[in-house]
Amino acid sequence: MRDDAPAGSLPYVDEHAIRIPAARELVWTALQRYVATDLLIAHGNPLARILGTEPHAGFEVSESTWGESLALVGRHRFSRYLLRFELVDATAGDTHLRAQTYAAFPGVRGRVYRALVIGTRAHDAATTHVLRSIRRQSVHLARQDDLPA
Repeated sequence: MRDDAPAGSLPYVDEHAIRIPAARELVWTALQRYVATDLLIAHGNPLARILGTEPHAGFEVSESTWGESLALVGRHRFSRYLLRFELVDATAGDTHLRAQTYAAFPGVRGRVYRALVIGTRAHDAATTHVLRSIRRQSVHLARQDDLPA
């Protein structure tokens, strides 16, 4: 992401977490699949043009440590943002998946956008949806893993 400020200097927005009844490697696989398919804005979607997203898909991977963390960055006319996922082993073979959001909302338009997205809790709903979708995919992969060969 081309930006005036490094992603690490963006203000903290919030954190959401979920416990997933699957091994970390399966959660990692589900996370990568979700990021590569469902999280991105499809080519031709007018939202990308309206917002002026960079990259066009809305996010790009800025750092990745297998099985531990994945950071996505992006920007548009109203915001610069970083979404970091972290995976940690839990008891009984489960995995904790945490999503941390950092973002800057410069100018008057940015503050209005923040009020619309953060203030209305739309961001909370979207992040919860992302985590639950990754949990569903992880559980599905775990069930497939349990099937006899």
